[in-house]
Amino acid sequence: MTCSGLSRGILAAFLLLAAGATPAQVNPASYPPRDENGLAANAATQPLDDAVLDLAPEELSLVFSANVRLVKLVLRDENRAWVDINFRYNPRPRSDHVWKLPELPPAVYYTAEWAILSAREQLIRGSFSFAFGPGAQAPSLIREAEELFLRERAGTDPDTRYVAPPPTRIIIDRDPPRFDPPFTIELDNEEP
Repeated sequence: MTCSGLSRGILAAFLLLAAGATPAQVNPASYPPRDENGLAANAATQPLDDAVLDLAPEELSLVFSANVRLVKLVLRDENRAWVDINFRYNPRPRSDHVWKLPELPPAVYYTAEWAILSAREQLIRGSFSFAFGPGAQAPSLIREAEELFLRERAGTDPDTRYVAPPPTRIIIDRDPPRFDPPFTIELDNEEP
């Protein structure tokens, strides 16, 4: 590159900056996180995804191919009800994460949702499901049967999607609670 070519390049960059133009920037929040290193795909879980166990597991285990920080670990039942497993964030990166579980009540299946931060501060999410007890079935079979039922209920129209309402509690023989405001407003037309 000649001196005149170099000076033209500097001049063009200066003019762009003076005009308020900035180089194209990618907002990472606007794109779905990608698992560039295959951390989610190669994660080993215990219990295994879609496992059917005889007894309730005593712990959850996640093993990754590199050191990561586990920032989320949530356990939910088939109705998406949250189970308190007393998860606490530990900022030290590790490749294996083991979490003790409380005694789990019977449920159709459970799903563990997790999120990690990779060494490059990349947020990666994943989940795995399991069932236990006599008569337990693989969670994937249960979800497939539920989806088939909902499709049949909604009809064959591909543009219609049935979403199950959240579970509700019906309370009988109790008046609704009354809430008194902390003050009373008087709307008189009289001026003082």
